[in-house]
Formats: sequence, C-alpha cells, structure tokens
Amino acid sequence: MRVLITGGAGFLGSHLADKLVDRGDDVICLDNLFTGSKRNIAHLLNAPNFEFMRHDVIDPFKVEVDRIYNLACPASPVHYQYNAIKTIKTSVMGAINCLGLAKRVNARVFQASTSEIYGDPELHPQPESYWGNVNPIGMRSCYDEGKRCAETLFFDYHRQNAVDIRIARIFNTHGPRMSPEDGRVVSNFIVQALKGEDLTIFGDGMQTRSFCYYSDLIEGFVRLMEQDRTIGPVNLGNPGEFTMLELAENVIKLTKTKAKIVFKHLPQDDPKQRKPDIEIAKSKLNWEPTVPLEEGLKETIAYFKELLEL
Repeated sequence: MRVLITGGAGFLGSHLADKLVDRGDDVICLDNLFTGSKRNIAHLLNAPNFEFMRHDVIDPFKVEVDRIYNLACPASPVHYQYNAIKTIKTSVMGAINCLGLAKRVNARVFQASTSEIYGDPELHPQPESYWGNVNPIGMRSCYDEGKRCAETLFFDYHRQNAVDIRIARIFNTHGPRMSPEDGRVVSNFIVQALKGEDLTIFGDGMQTRSFCYYSDLIEGFVRLMEQDRTIGPVNLGNPGEFTMLELAENVIKLTKTKAKIVFKHLPQDDPKQRKPDIEIAKSKLNWEPTVPLEEGLKETIAYFKELLEL
C-alpha cells in the first residue's frame, strides 16, 4: 500500500508512520515542520519504504498513493493561535488539496478531525450526532471552525465527486513525542512538575477532559481507514473522564514533585467538559482504548525526562 501522511513528522503522524512502515507500506511523510520535528522521524529516514517531503499542505502537491491520512494542522492553542489565519488556511486548503489529490488518483482519504468540533458542549458525553456549541468569532475559532469546514468539504467531495472518505474525531491524546512547548494540559503539567515548578490550572480545575494514549488512537485510525462499514465521523478517544485537578494530582504523584498547584484565569471559550461517546467505534471498528491514564502518563513522563535531560 502506498500511503501519504500529511503532518507526518508531528506527534501523532510520526507514530502512524511507524506503524505503517513496520507493516511494510510505502510511506510518504509530508510536513512543513512548524509543529512537527525531524527528531520524531529520524529513525525512519534510512528505511527503504519511508520518504520525507518538506512541504506545506496549503500548497498543492502531486503524488501517486492509495491512501491519504490528512493530519496536518497545529493542534494546541499555543500553536494554532500563533497565526490564526494560517491555521484556518491549513485546515481548509489542506483538506481541499488532499481531497483533490484523492479524486485524481482514486485514493481513500482520512481526515483527522477533532472533539473541538463540539466546542463547549451542552450535551454530555458527546455522540457524533451532536452538532456542537462553537463560537465562530472567538480565539479558538480558527481551529474549531477550520476543522468543521474541513468535515464539510470531505462530505461535499464524497457526495459530489464520490471521493472515498473517512473522518475521525480525535479527543485529547497524550504520549511520547508531544512537544514540551505546546501548552496542552498533559505536557504542561509534566514539564512543570519535572522542573519543580508549580502546576498551573486555569479556572477552578473542575473542567473535565478524557485522555487517550497515542497507541490506542493510532490503532483506531488504521481500523477506521481499512474498513468499509462506516465513513464516519467516528469519535476516537478514551471515555475515562478526569477533572484538571485530578490530572494535576496524578502527575504530582507520578513525578514525586514537591510542586504545588496554582490557579489562573480560564481562557475564553475553554470547554467545561469533554467525553467521547464511542459506541460507533465499538460497533463498527471493534475498537476501544486499552491503556489506562496512569500507565500512559508514566510513559509520557519518562519521555519528557529524557527529552529535557532531567
């Protein structure tokens, strides 16, 4: 199988590349290295079935492939708010370029969508049928609405041009190769704890998230791509729900830090709750996560310890 992964040098893209290279696929990794890193794919560069292409997904590209995984987009507030216009262009133009390529070469194309589709949800947990509660003009909108528009494009290309699509809605994910500067809550807490700094909680710490370990998520990607029972969207995430306070206490316990927890003002439109309904993933993909939060945190902490040389 010939496979293109946009965003293939990123946190999730590089793990997906590992899995596909290991099973013998010919993998092309396309990445502009804004949030991705060559470090994440350095071990693959000499593999005969792996190729790296430094390119921005908003600019057209032509390759002959059977499968396209569109993962390219900064996915943490720190990174996607750095250049909001570029973020929405990445989601929209990236989707158009991937769909256009899929149409030309008759490839199946996968969209890495997001739980941010649901915004600050009023329905809990969130099923795929929920339309969400998104502010179209807020600080997070460049990412949330960009991803919503990408889903629209995928379905329009499917209906109008019979492009073979798959859409996954990804909930919070953690694991090795996360960036220590991405500002996500897991990496933030771990880096602060390892450096002996106080852990920063925004708001009262009662807002919830559901954390999935990367290996479970990547397995979900491949299962969705390689089946014909549903095109999606399919929620992929761990329905185990934790408050920010519980997560911080977990990190403090596992890192054995003497740091304290400090509270700061909650950013605009920060969701109060987030938990996937994964019934479709269970029934259509025979998928559900297997790695509990604490086990995943231990692996992520070990990675950051080595990365930060602590």
